[in-house]
Amino acid sequence: MAARQGIGLLLLLLSIILSTGQLFAAPTQRQDSTRHLYDRIMEEFKHRDYEAAMAGFRLFIELHGQSALAANAQYWIGECQFRTRRYRDALQSFYDVVSNYPLSPKLPASTLKLGQTYIKLGDQEKARLMFDRVIDQYPDSAESEVAHKAIDAMTPSEDTSTPSP
Repeated sequence: MAARQGIGLLLLLLSIILSTGQLFAAPTQRQDSTRHLYDRIMEEFKHRDYEAAMAGFRLFIELHGQSALAANAQYWIGECQFRTRRYRDALQSFYDVVSNYPLSPKLPASTLKLGQTYIKLGDQEKARLMFDRVIDQYPDSAESEVAHKAIDAMTPSEDTSTPSP
């Protein structure tokens, strides 16, 4: 595992070095290399190497902070933190998406993840606020459906086995 991680980081750094050479290239070449780097980092995430993915996404934001993929990278940092149970850090990362990328397609997912993170932290009230926000602001999204289910799971159900007086 350590050898694979070392190779993955080496490849990531090599990709980054090569992509910085593209700073003065034509815009489409820059976009291609930016996307290639982002996809390479996503591979680390898909292989559950969350530490390498988190480092890669942070570096991606440093190098390509103005890219259309920057908000996605910030979201995935939060996802890595969530999956490694760093819930307070994850909250900050998801809030960064909401605050810093107001036009991002990751807003519904980030808001939903805020609710899920608050659940992990035991704050039902803030979780409910986030789930309600998803439903109100993104009613036709897949995240809205998940938020409805999360609220249903939070709501105590009435015991139907006992007759009412």
